[in-house]
Amino acid sequence: MTMLEGIGLHVLRRFDPERAHGLALKALNAGLGPRSGPVTSDRLRCTVAGLDLPNPVGLAAGFDKNAECLAALGRTGFGFLEVGAATPLPQDGNPRPRLYRLTEDRAAINRFGFNNQGMVTIGERLAARPAGSIVGLNLGANKTSDNRAADFASVLAHCGAYVDFATVNVSSPNTERLRDLQGKDALAALLGGVKAANVAGIPMFLKIAPNLSDADLADVAQVARASGVAAIIATNTTLSREGLTSAHKGEAGGLSGQPLFERSTRVLAKLSSLTDLPLIGVGGVGSAAQAYAKIRAGASAVQLYTALVYGGISLASDIARGVDDLLARDGFTNVADAVGTRREEWL
Repeated sequence: MTMLEGIGLHVLRRFDPERAHGLALKALNAGLGPRSGPVTSDRLRCTVAGLDLPNPVGLAAGFDKNAECLAALGRTGFGFLEVGAATPLPQDGNPRPRLYRLTEDRAAINRFGFNNQGMVTIGERLAARPAGSIVGLNLGANKTSDNRAADFASVLAHCGAYVDFATVNVSSPNTERLRDLQGKDALAALLGGVKAANVAGIPMFLKIAPNLSDADLADVAQVARASGVAAIIATNTTLSREGLTSAHKGEAGGLSGQPLFERSTRVLAKLSSLTDLPLIGVGGVGSAAQAYAKIRAGASAVQLYTALVYGGISLASDIARGVDDLLARDGFTNVADAVGTRREEWL
């Protein structure tokens, strides 16, 4: 982290978290972020679900909900980006305040409720995005929708031609009954409808929750494979509050950040033992060592978001370089060779 970035983070922490996030996006668009582009090397280059990535460190959905910072984010160290979640109609989400820093726990709690500007506006920005970055879109459903499964298909049909992959997000805890779509029959029907809407033929990812049982994970693996899912993202936020010390630990919403690391990595490892689909590890990634641990537990790539609150946007470059060093230390010629090599330690 540069001195300027450190000062910026210090200033942002004086603001309400959601206001600070908006200011951070404006700062990126003003050119105050890194400009070196994705970190890459022969060890870091990899192909995941048919996507050629300069490195396996991605930005998770939620940071750039409305695809407002694609050019600026493309100049950072990330190997790929995921924007959204986008819903068919714009929606305000849940009442504020709805985002809380848990500084002592290096975590955050949010109950946004899929606030976004809708697929039309987001689609226009995606259509005009600069070339050179791998960009995916997280698909969501409107809170008031009578057919949430159809919402996912609508967003994909509208925006699919402008992105490199799309993620079916049935794992947010902040939209009532959304996680019910993770059940075997409901998930199969949902993915079938989304597949029919995928006229662009882009890779489809599925994002799951961290609290699924072993039986649930087996069902997810089976349905994902049968439905043509190209990769599974494990995991979204958790409703657990175990071990937290921060003042806001009792707030409703999804918990992200460091407390999620072990839980999400164990789910990742279990899923890795159930499927040969590529997995993307999310949850508590805040260092190169943690990114590397998820890779060795079974992840072909990782994503982060909450750690940026505490480490700044340059953390992406730091993690990618650190993973490169760890691969070299352990004698791996490419990150793909390290995937799943220590999975059993998490089972």
